[in-house]
Amino acid sequence: MKIFVTGATGFIGSAIVQELLRAGHRVLGLARSDAAAAAVTAAGAEAHRGDLEDPASLRAGAAASDAVIHTGFIHDFTRYKEVCETDRHVIEALGAALVGTQRPLLVSSGVVLSGGKTGVTEDDRATASPDALPRVATELACDELAARGVQVGVLRFPPTVHGEGDHGFVPMLIDLARKQGASAYVGEGQNLWPAVHRFDAATLARLALAQPFAPGSRFHVVAEEGVPFRAIAEVIGRRLQVPVVSKSPADAAAHFGWFAHFAALDCRASSKRTRETLGWAPVQPGLLADLDRPPYFAGG
Repeated sequence: MKIFVTGATGFIGSAIVQELLRAGHRVLGLARSDAAAAAVTAAGAEAHRGDLEDPASLRAGAAASDAVIHTGFIHDFTRYKEVCETDRHVIEALGAALVGTQRPLLVSSGVVLSGGKTGVTEDDRATASPDALPRVATELACDELAARGVQVGVLRFPPTVHGEGDHGFVPMLIDLARKQGASAYVGEGQNLWPAVHRFDAATLARLALAQPFAPGSRFHVVAEEGVPFRAIAEVIGRRLQVPVVSKSPADAAAHFGWFAHFAALDCRASSKRTRETLGWAPVQPGLLADLDRPPYFAGG
């Protein structure tokens, strides 16, 4: 197939591009700059000039392809609600080119939109409104497309997608520990973070396109259902040779700043149905083993 990928040069998207190319697919990668276009081309894909805020370019890319994987997202937490609304518009634009076809669309979302530590499954749906939890807008947009018959599936990612080149939450924790002189957790630190390696995530995305699925299907891109946050903090503390300390919920904001909410996040997420449906079996190292290596701590 020819597959249109947004976020093709990103941490997750670039792994998906390589996985698709190895499987013999052709890839059309969204590129918003000359540098991005050069990176897409160097990876062996075809560059499609456009932008997440340019609906016409998105519709054109989707119309020219047999399938679409949307992993692009504007990671600006200072205007989080706004960029989540932008994501809704991106999904609407991509879907507009697919209405009336059987061409699949996979959209990245998160597992923490619903449920809790008792176990989020693929059956769970977000119960909060976009005003209370802005990222819900992504899944609502997918449900609207599914109601119109678009073969849209949601790839629910965990809070941490790890691997070399990671620039997400775990590197943020490492930077915080360096600056604060301590690696912290909240309370007893038994709150759970689901996790997956980027290469396992890429395999799942490829497998999801290999067979038909019901419009609105959710796939959990989760290799580990829940890693205790304290265990993450302990690896970071040992590697940086700084104390590992507990922070009360009241004191967490002083240490973590805006990240305090995520540091206290407690979510166990199951991928049992996803594994059974797609035949997905993660093979990459788990989060703690991957984190406990020099690449995460280089350049500090």
